Amino acid sequence: MRIGARVLIGMTAATTLALSCSTAASAEPSTVWKWGALHSTDGWATAWGKVSVGQSGLVVSGNLDDSYGKGCSWALIRYQNARNGRWRTHGVYNCVTGTGTFRKDVGGVLQIRVKVCRGTAKRPVGKCSRWKTVYTQGG
Repeated sequence: MRIGARVLIGMTAATTLALSCSTAASAEPSTVWKWGALHSTDGWATAWGKVSVGQSGLVVSGNLDDSYGKGCSWALIRYQNARNGRWRTHGVYNCVTGTGTFRKDVGGVLQIRVKVCRGTAKRPVGKCSRWKTVYTQGG
């Protein structure tokens, strides 16, 4: 009986060790590139966020602040597809005073740029910052 208990304890310890190693490997943080605050030229719109690795490529997420509540704040996300080299643009807006969040799956890309503007609920109309590159593949 003592031998049987020793074998069982040994097997339990080995299983526990194997499980703790696999959880430690899966608990590693994914790669993240943070980008700082970008402001519209009038200073009424601000965006900041990060680029992280998702299940199907890269994900751009962040915050968009509409400081004064007059009009809307826009964050324009422009990304270059890694397969065909074409640029796509996605716009996110916030028309409520305060900070809102956004998230955009962009997939496999070569480069990501962000621009912050003021506008209406339909489109950005002006007071735009310059494009800021927030991610470049291999750089």
